[in-house]
Amino acid sequence: MANLFGTAHRNWLMSHPSTVPKLSKPLTFGLLGAADIGPAAIILPARTHPDVFIKTVAARDHAKAAAYAKKHGIPNVAKTYQDVLDDPNIDCVYIPLPNGLHYIWAQRALKAGKHVLLEKPSVSNSTEAERLFLPSVSGVPQSPESPSQPVLLEATHALFHPAWALFMSHVTPDAVASAKSSLWVPRWLFGPDDIRYNFDLAGGALMDLGAYTASTLKYIFGAVAEECVSCETSPYPGTDPRCDRGYHARYRFPNGGIGEMEGDLRAPLLKLTPEIHVTHRPVVVDSVEAGCDIKDGEEVLRTREVHFFNFVQPSFIHSITVTDKFEVRERGAATGTTPRKSWKQKKTLKAYTWRESGLAGFKEQPGEPHWSTYRHQLEQFVNRVRGRSTPQWIDGADSVKTIRMTDMAYTAAKLPLRPTSEEEI
Repeated sequence: MANLFGTAHRNWLMSHPSTVPKLSKPLTFGLLGAADIGPAAIILPARTHPDVFIKTVAARDHAKAAAYAKKHGIPNVAKTYQDVLDDPNIDCVYIPLPNGLHYIWAQRALKAGKHVLLEKPSVSNSTEAERLFLPSVSGVPQSPESPSQPVLLEATHALFHPAWALFMSHVTPDAVASAKSSLWVPRWLFGPDDIRYNFDLAGGALMDLGAYTASTLKYIFGAVAEECVSCETSPYPGTDPRCDRGYHARYRFPNGGIGEMEGDLRAPLLKLTPEIHVTHRPVVVDSVEAGCDIKDGEEVLRTREVHFFNFVQPSFIHSITVTDKFEVRERGAATGTTPRKSWKQKKTLKAYTWRESGLAGFKEQPGEPHWSTYRHQLEQFVNRVRGRSTPQWIDGADSVKTIRMTDMAYTAAKLPLRPTSEEEI
């Protein structure tokens, strides 16, 4: 009962955060778009950050922007997106526009000297990603060393939570044999007229959900996939057939491992929980780690499996289950040799704060149990803008690799890549 109450209380605080006093000169944010994701992604997290003040919002429909500003306590409403970028009193912009508009408005914001928190997927395809994130291509230098240069971050918020770091601390990328990342969306959430089914705006499940599943596979294997071996997609009848409703892709990684990812924008009721399964190859470990005594000429093999329940929104509830199978056998024995002894160890972990994670180098990081993934992300974004250490970060090169894997999947599925913006800054 206590755990149930704690979960309910944590989730209530997440959606009803108290507003903290602001610094005398906090970072000022402008929002490009009155998006539905805005409250969870930036407005509520900003309330508990003393160095963040949301000053302005703009939308194509000025009346909608005004209503949005009134509802969420935003003091100013700009006439256009460009007016936000031209405002010298705006330090940072958050861009939750439709996917197909991310590239051009991120470029414009960087050119205007604004720091950019960019919703995922960051761009429409790898061509745009290379132009935006790679300095030699974009012409807009990105450097954590110089506070005078703008910061650009793709908002893959789940990777900033302590639970993700705890999960990865039990994964050995070089030894991963297989991994599967799954993400489902309830079938009633997005109808056929949703922008996710608009090809010109870079719609599709691989774009929307693949930003999560592809990025997790990339980190689990420690590299971008070499090839998308296969990709099956499902359409949504009555919508553009070039926009996938669901997908199941298989990749081959440099270490020889196979990674799978699947997602569906109209998932059945039984498929509602995002999860990751990782299986490692057998590796030799120290007998002390295994907690056993061995004879001369013997060795201990460990085969590890890791399951991460609810990796996308671990702040609500999550669990990380680590199952180790140990075998004692003759040193150098062939695979399949009957071990002298074998047993399993299983543990279930969770981490709602950095201190709870117990990870070296993270214990002093701030955080409360009710902080959402977006709040942890905002903490690191502000740290990077202010020139402070950012233990958790997503480099531009990582964002490029993620969209490359999305492009691989579309090519394997024989679907066209999402359109590239014609405008260059």
